[in-house]
Amino acid sequence: MVKMTNLFTKGKTRHQIADAMRDIKNRAQEVADRHNRYRVDDAVANAAGKHKVDPRLLALYKTQKELVGIEDARNELTNMLTDGVGDGDVPKKQHMMKMVSILGPGGLGKTTLAKAVYDTLQTQFECTAFVPVGRNPEVKKVLRDILLEVGKKQEHIGDVAILDERQLINILQRLLENARYLIVIDDIWDLEAWNIIKCALLDNNHGSRVITTTRILDVATNTGDIYKLKPLSHHLSEELFYTRLFGGKDKCPFGQPAEVSDKILQKCGGVPLAIITIASLLAGKPMEDWSKVFNSIGFGSGDSNTDVENTRKILLFSYYDLPYYLRSCLLHMSVYPEDYLIRKDKLIWQWVAEGFVSEEPGVSLFETGERYFNELANRSMIQPVEYRQPYTIDACRIHDMVLDMICLLSKQQNFVTILDSNEKNIPSPCNARRLAVQNRAVPLTNMSMPKVRSWYAIMCDPNALPSLSNFQVLRVLDMEKCGFDKDHPYHLEHFRRLPQLRYLGLKGTYISKLPEEIGELKFLQTLDLRSTYIRELPESIGLLRQLKCLHADVNGVGITVPNWIGNLTSLEELHLNAADKSCIFVKELRKLTELRVLFCRLTADVDECWMKCFVESLCNLRKIQVLGLYFSLTQPTSELDDYWKGYEPPRQLRDLCIQHGFSRVPAWFNCSLLPNLSSLDMEVGDFGEQDVLNFGGLPELTCLWNAIPGGMEFPDGAFPKLRICRVHAPFRFLQGSMQSLESIYIIVHVRALKDASTDLDFIGSLGDLPSVRRVDAQIGCNGASASDIEKVKAAVRQAIDTHPNRPTLHLDAYGLPQTDEEKSDLEQTKQELLVAPCLDHTTSVGTSAQLINDNNDEEEESDSVKTEQKSDHEDENRPGPHLTESSVDIASTSPPVPAQRQTWRRWAWFACLNSGSSNSAAPSTAGSKQCGGSGQGMGRQEAEDDSEAAQP
Repeated sequence: MVKMTNLFTKGKTRHQIADAMRDIKNRAQEVADRHNRYRVDDAVANAAGKHKVDPRLLALYKTQKELVGIEDARNELTNMLTDGVGDGDVPKKQHMMKMVSILGPGGLGKTTLAKAVYDTLQTQFECTAFVPVGRNPEVKKVLRDILLEVGKKQEHIGDVAILDERQLINILQRLLENARYLIVIDDIWDLEAWNIIKCALLDNNHGSRVITTTRILDVATNTGDIYKLKPLSHHLSEELFYTRLFGGKDKCPFGQPAEVSDKILQKCGGVPLAIITIASLLAGKPMEDWSKVFNSIGFGSGDSNTDVENTRKILLFSYYDLPYYLRSCLLHMSVYPEDYLIRKDKLIWQWVAEGFVSEEPGVSLFETGERYFNELANRSMIQPVEYRQPYTIDACRIHDMVLDMICLLSKQQNFVTILDSNEKNIPSPCNARRLAVQNRAVPLTNMSMPKVRSWYAIMCDPNALPSLSNFQVLRVLDMEKCGFDKDHPYHLEHFRRLPQLRYLGLKGTYISKLPEEIGELKFLQTLDLRSTYIRELPESIGLLRQLKCLHADVNGVGITVPNWIGNLTSLEELHLNAADKSCIFVKELRKLTELRVLFCRLTADVDECWMKCFVESLCNLRKIQVLGLYFSLTQPTSELDDYWKGYEPPRQLRDLCIQHGFSRVPAWFNCSLLPNLSSLDMEVGDFGEQDVLNFGGLPELTCLWNAIPGGMEFPDGAFPKLRICRVHAPFRFLQGSMQSLESIYIIVHVRALKDASTDLDFIGSLGDLPSVRRVDAQIGCNGASASDIEKVKAAVRQAIDTHPNRPTLHLDAYGLPQTDEEKSDLEQTKQELLVAPCLDHTTSVGTSAQLINDNNDEEEESDSVKTEQKSDHEDENRPGPHLTESSVDIASTSPPVPAQRQTWRRWAWFACLNSGSSNSAAPSTAGSKQCGGSGQGMGRQEAEDDSEAAQP
């Protein structure tokens, strides 16, 4: 009996050992698979391994005749290096060494361009070298190659193979000390390696030049000036395509098959390597096969083609240089269709839900994911997009060739399984971990998906999607732009079967109601309800204590805001269209202390109580970085300003938009409290010169959507990082102001300028903006003569034509100019007024170059305004001034004078010059909206009436 018992015990133990051994074997196999999948050996130098020739080497030996579309880029880069001087003489300003880095993604032609410029300039230098670096640089070899090339004229260099890095650097410094040299360092990936190489490149004050090429923005930034290489235009792409196929478009035997070739070139996106690769695939094939090749462009064509293989290698260089955490993020992007616009915030929250983003102390998961996004953009793996507003990267796209690469890798690694409209069945058994369904209308036949962790459906018919009951371990559920029926909203009642769900995206669906079961998703982090028809949130959402992002900005309707929203204490982002102006809601906001982003749009008017509670809650949100408030008011803005007096914004605030109309700029708005503010849009009634000066001192301000009032002179150092703004005429930019400005909107009211006898020479100061690339001029024509309008247009065109950057000009004239009949009536009125014995002072208008803004808020008038009123009343007893012809023009078009004089507030024209002299004549009548403080944002259309220019 005892022996039998021992046998059972031993048998059980042996089974446990066998299970453990089997588990170890499975783990070892997984390690081996990961080793092969991530190709660890590729990341380590293997001297014994077989090294293939770098395909980029071919670019070094192409003749100038083989290059297409490189002339403009070559000339631009040459001018950057020579400051426009093409001969061998070195002007004094060129004596200092200059470094320029060519930046662009793989396959764009960086090496080809660098070699073309090198060939053009090398005869002007004593020492030259063109040295490649590569993804796994051996610094000693790079230094040795530089030495061999620059020292080829030296007879006694010795055996460089035995020298270490320090010795090589010392020899190079001695050789280059008194020489003018041109050195190209091609394909730099690593800052550490570049910093060592740079030690050998002395600035010897002989006008030496260094060119580098890189795919990584950080490397380019640490090199010197940056030249961003652009893709080829469609015309040049077509020329390269047909040159590679037939030796020229005119030699095409197919009668120029434009439709197919245009699709192919669009897919290439202007990348020369992609164009050459596809042309190589098509070479020798009949035109009937071109469509088949187009549908299989990338790595799946099956053709044994050298160019295809070289393209694959070049793109894989970039992929295998990525850290492991970026590889997962990049492969994940294969769930999106070709040419799809991917919103940055949506993408990052999906990375968080997938578990790709690692926790870092003191940093939120979203901020870490944002750093991942920026790294991919800096490495040219994704194409950043300015989607919602200029100069703000909030979306991205993936180049077709990169998308083909990551789709292939995702398939090989079972990372993502993609089912498009062509796939009929899910592989059985389905071992997919992430399933992406795109543009599908045909139902899936195999519904067993026990291992699917992520389900992405984009633009699919609801009948093509399986029930949620088929999923067991789902973490991500994203159904974007799927046309669900309002009355049959998919199978959302099965939420209780998805306890692991982290991300729920219903953007662009037609659902109008969420089930109460959503409260059972205890781990839910992101709930995206954008562009749906939901009008009320279930009360059970208040149980989602791990919810970090809530998008409840629905299709033009307001959501009834629940009183329990304060329970969501983990919220970092809140986007809300609210129909409820209850004070309970805004009091609940103060509990959301983790909020980084708050966008709140109210469809109902708010009152004093609401505003007071809201500002009090806002004072408690000390982590806010982006704040957008959109609502209308039931009270005058001057009373509501008082509620903002106690507000002190958090120092990390970088994007501020408040659309409710302050009567004046709040006192808390200054550079000491807003050191990181980069985008500003505030409606302000009284926007004065001191406010503009305060704005100009903001160190990080990039986008200013407020319209700067006319009569401003911008001094040296003002707005150091501003890239886009809007300004009323007249204005003057002094040298050193707005050095980074790239786009400017100018608003010119022709009649107002003439009434103020303002010369048009101020427009020429646009030439003192060194970085401007685009000028939008809005010309107000109301009441102005055709000749005056043409003079203003000509002055603007002349300023643009003489600007060294030759910026793009968009002229937009609006309003009705003066007709011949109106002009005749005006002449008759002039004659009548000229023979009149006197004119009451209330209608007299001088020709001073001062701009005057109407201040309708008499209760808040300043002391200076009161002083002006007093002097005006004293002048009423004096004789009226003699009217010049100019002043009659204005007086004759003025409306009847009201019984009670309106209060004036003056801004001196070019206030920084301390004008506003008491000797000047009576002020001119430039209305407040035309030349004063319009606080309208640039993105909104204004309905301004030039007839106000003559109103007192």
